[in-house]
Amino acid sequence: MFSDEQQILNLFEEGDRALIAADIAVLTRIFADDYVQYDESGKPFTKQDVLSNLKTGAIRYVSMISTGRRIRLLREDVAIVHGSEEDEVQQGGRRFTVYYIYMDVVMKRNGAWQIVGSQLAKSAKDS
Repeated sequence: MFSDEQQILNLFEEGDRALIAADIAVLTRIFADDYVQYDESGKPFTKQDVLSNLKTGAIRYVSMISTGRRIRLLREDVAIVHGSEEDEVQQGGRRFTVYYIYMDVVMKRNGAWQIVGSQLAKSAKDS
């Protein structure tokens, strides 16, 4: 059996692959039903918003490079994950690279870890 930290790391790696592949089935499992993501401007996106943008092709992740990922277990069922990303994105007919830092909250529900919330912030590298 993997440690909680390894399970969370695996969840995030699987999530990166699923975002690139637009694998809605996997992302449906990874993101909690009550998931909310706040982007760099503070705009909220629900799980359904995120999945819909991928389904319709409004956004496409061409590549994702995660760096500096740190997992802090707060309790046996709650953790915070800090990290940074360099993503190549296709949106609105444009292809570009975005850099951001993030803080995600993950919870273990029914024996499985899920991402329940994300806060993105512009990276100093993107300024």
